[in-house]
Amino acid sequence: MIYHIFAVLWKQLKDTLKNKAILIQFVMFPGLTIVMEKAVEIPGMQEHFFANLFAVMYVGMAPLTAMSTIIAEEKEKNTLRVLQMCNVNAFEYLVGNAIYILAICMLGSSVIGLAGGYRGKELLVFMLIMLVGHIISTLAGGAIGVWSSNQMTATSMTVPLMLVFSFLPMLSFFNENIAKVAKFFYSGQLYSMVNSLSAFEVRTETVLILCGNLLVIAICFALAYQKAFEKR
Repeated sequence: MIYHIFAVLWKQLKDTLKNKAILIQFVMFPGLTIVMEKAVEIPGMQEHFFANLFAVMYVGMAPLTAMSTIIAEEKEKNTLRVLQMCNVNAFEYLVGNAIYILAICMLGSSVIGLAGGYRGKELLVFMLIMLVGHIISTLAGGAIGVWSSNQMTATSMTVPLMLVFSFLPMLSFFNENIAKVAKFFYSGQLYSMVNSLSAFEVRTETVLILCGNLLVIAICFALAYQKAFEKR
């Protein structure tokens, strides 16, 4: 099992280096954070503003898009059938992809955190918050990828979710009504948490919303998995 998961990890690493669309998802926001944190200084701007903003957008875009695209593409090209013929089952394949995407996204998140000036305990808490977000987004991307029969279907489902998860927290900064809606999404809670790292505390409301989001997405994933694989 471990060998098969490692084989999937190695395969995805090589494929990502050839797939510019996926590669851009992984490096775009870390790169933007480095540039904006160094180049832009606005009087009165909130500390870590760009790092916090791009971190949450990174959570809402990179793992979601990467996971759904990779799975849908390989289903469309029948790569999954080839892997199954090599005794790699669906669970091993999905776990391998998830671990790979989480590892790359956590590496990108560390770049964002360091570029934003986080150090020590604050950096550790920042990374834990990012891990929670990446896990939920990866699971959501997995649900879409498993459910979709091709890349076009996956894209049509991924883009609306990506826009909601990524841009609602940013828009909530400018509009109180949007903020009231955004707080019910995990990305909105993550944005609130990274903006209060200096006085960080785990609130009951935050835990309930994150667990609720995770539960809904996990149920969607389970239904998609059952539909796609258990009937085979």
